[in-house]
Amino acid sequence: MTAESAPPVYRFARRTEGAGDGVSAILALAEPGETITFSGGFPAPETFPTKVLGGLLGEAVGPAAPVALQYTATEGLASLRSTLRSWISAGQGAKPADDELMVTSGGIEALSLLARCLVDPGDRVLTESPTYLGAITAFTGLEGRVEGVATDHEGLDPVALEEAILAGALPKLLYVIPDFQNPTGRWWTAERRRAVVEVCRRHGVPVAEDVAYRELAFSPEERPSLWALAPELVVQVGTFSKIFFPGVRLGWAAGVPALIGAMVAAKQNSDQCAGGLGQWLVERYLGGDHLEPHLQVARALYAERAAALQEALARHLPEGCTWTRPAGGFFSWVSAPGGVDTVALVPEAQRRGVAYVPGAPFFPGRAEARHLRLSYSRTNPEQIDEGIRRLGCLLSDAIEEAR
Repeated sequence: MTAESAPPVYRFARRTEGAGDGVSAILALAEPGETITFSGGFPAPETFPTKVLGGLLGEAVGPAAPVALQYTATEGLASLRSTLRSWISAGQGAKPADDELMVTSGGIEALSLLARCLVDPGDRVLTESPTYLGAITAFTGLEGRVEGVATDHEGLDPVALEEAILAGALPKLLYVIPDFQNPTGRWWTAERRRAVVEVCRRHGVPVAEDVAYRELAFSPEERPSLWALAPELVVQVGTFSKIFFPGVRLGWAAGVPALIGAMVAAKQNSDQCAGGLGQWLVERYLGGDHLEPHLQVARALYAERAAALQEALARHLPEGCTWTRPAGGFFSWVSAPGGVDTVALVPEAQRRGVAYVPGAPFFPGRAEARHLRLSYSRTNPEQIDEGIRRLGCLLSDAIEEAR
């Protein structure tokens, strides 16, 4: 180093403070090993459609290579978007127009693009409380002010929502997960969906509907998507990570043309386009009628594991603990009595060979430390019972200590 030189000083932007820390910690907890893990919301590897993919990949590197291995348009392959539009229509009873749909690099990119297009520093964004940690970081990463709205077993409370809307400047957005919510596993009733849409329509607040788990219901009961109820008001964000396989990193956004057009423009300044190989695979998988049989197998597997979790929780958790009973998806939400800090218990849980995600990071604003999230998607029934036994002993000791 010469006398004239100095080490570089990296002056990080304010928006980088803490960005992504919570998600990284969850992914680290989800690494396989001797610990029984209920942490990451990962699909079960045994649901990956490896046999079908083997044949498709052979075609992708053969006659389909000029398309599958090439760049695509920023909004996505036209053939995939056409197939995707028909699939959405079949499942939700409404079909987005060509300029109302784009392909994204996973659901989280769709949220990031949405934030870039709508959120200025200081803007209010309303969410369920608790809500998906990745959404919180997507909005706070652009210096939005995320505020939680109360929920109950039926979903977001429309009265609390209206009070929140009127409590300050008009929110730029309401972000929600009506189907088997991350982290609670709750499934909004049809009546609650209509009531929330009506409140937002009355006040002119756009809604971002995350449907990551919508296709993973354990029963055939159908409940309308918010987007189908109000396509002029709602932008729907979806992903194939939970229902195809995560390595494909593909999702979509459906909304009004002006918003989708702005998101496509924003994507040109991020990754320019989602991977062509993944898009081609999803198109062929959907178009070949492979997805529904695949989903039937996945739903049955997750239903079995959810039932095993419910039985284990009832058998092993101490008095005073409560939990949600999901009807689909990957998650159950456990609440311990007051005085228990699930964040502080993480090191001892790891020592005892069980991993969970503390509930505090899922709350916008004031955190509640007595909750935790359990994911049963990647854990078999035998592991579930033993893992919850270990967790129950941990919580029993913590409750006794807190008295």
